[in-house]
Amino acid sequence: MTDKEKDLIDEAEEMVVVMTDEDGNEFYYREEMIIPVGDKKFALLVGIHEDEEDVSEEAHEHEHEDCGCGCGCDDEEDVLIAKIVTNENGEDEYIDPTDEEFEEVQKAYDAIMDEEEAEDKE
Repeated sequence: MTDKEKDLIDEAEEMVVVMTDEDGNEFYYREEMIIPVGDKKFALLVGIHEDEEDVSEEAHEHEHEDCGCGCGCDDEEDVLIAKIVTNENGEDEYIDPTDEEFEEVQKAYDAIMDEEEAEDKE
């Protein structure tokens, strides 16, 4: 993690999650919200990136155009949904949800957003 990323995290004083890919690369995410689905908890994670404002949109698109992740990262914010489970040490771990769980989380998130939108209109 760069010093600038550390400063961003320190300034935000938010829950930061480190996700590691199969190649050992670390990615840093801010826990934006917790979405409960039944007795399970899921986190909406938003990527923390160094110098985002300094990177032109064209450069950002070029950087991700062939990533093959299907995440839409060429034109959208870096957002993940992760299932929160407690490991044997009593610590929270963030894992990929199943396709079924992901669909359930999407429905729960949409319901939360619809409710907030309705409250804002009142």
